[in-house]
Amino acid sequence: MRGGDFAELRAFVAIAEHGSFARAAAHLGMSASALSQTLRNLETRLGVRLLNRTTRSVAPTEAGAQLWERLRPLMANLDAAVAQVIDQRQQPAGLLRLNITRVAAMHFLAPRISAFNAQYPDITLDLNVEDKLVDIVAGGFDAGVRLHEKLDKDMVAIKLGGELRMRVVAAPNYLSRYGEPQTPRDLLQHRCLNYRWPTNGNLYRWEFERGAEKLDIAVEGPLVVNEPEILVQAAIDGMGIAYLFEHQIAAGLAERRLLPLLDDWTPPFPGFYLYYPANRQMPRPLRAFIDFARAKR
Repeated sequence: MRGGDFAELRAFVAIAEHGSFARAAAHLGMSASALSQTLRNLETRLGVRLLNRTTRSVAPTEAGAQLWERLRPLMANLDAAVAQVIDQRQQPAGLLRLNITRVAAMHFLAPRISAFNAQYPDITLDLNVEDKLVDIVAGGFDAGVRLHEKLDKDMVAIKLGGELRMRVVAAPNYLSRYGEPQTPRDLLQHRCLNYRWPTNGNLYRWEFERGAEKLDIAVEGPLVVNEPEILVQAAIDGMGIAYLFEHQIAAGLAERRLLPLLDDWTPPFPGFYLYYPANRQMPRPLRAFIDFARAKR
């Protein structure tokens, strides 16, 4: 394979992974116009269209999807081989690609990014923030961050940070108008603010636990979103009852713009875990990140 052939294939994989010429170009350290020309060269050489492009999106064609499926593990192995050579350096350096949920990114990672960079200035963090469950191996990621219940059994899992807690909350003006639920089942008679899972499109069933008793409730109400932060303001505005992570509504609780409900039904639970394949050699940037995260717990 000529060097140009490899560059064209890497460009195609980057565009397919990022779904955007601009993001792929930034990842590869080249201009969007140069990347677009590289992709055209590949399509001309192969004699087949690999990507469908519109002003809003980029998506693989059928032929492109087949090629992408074959190339992703090959590129991941090549990156691992290069990382192994870089690992021989004394100071950890190179690219660390993480797939991480939005909640984990904002709650755990964002406050620590600058400190990590100060400690390991030669490591470049490439964060893919999304709530969908993905195959981190096929996606070319070094590791992912998820709640423990979402992890595959064949992954090594390392706990990050402390416990988490969900809280049921409502604004004082909502409670004065509709009253306060005394049990989780009372929520069926209230206006609740819903969250839709990005993975399968289903509505989140509110989960409760008190001692040995466990419940999950399919609530209804005037709002359904796939962005939890919208629920915070909607709850403060008195639109309905919300069920959110404690850190998301901490300010509202402190300022009494939101009041806690059903607290005896929402105990803390294990928080986020970093996970990675058990059968892959760990690159030094990932080892450095794990050491850093453990020290910051």
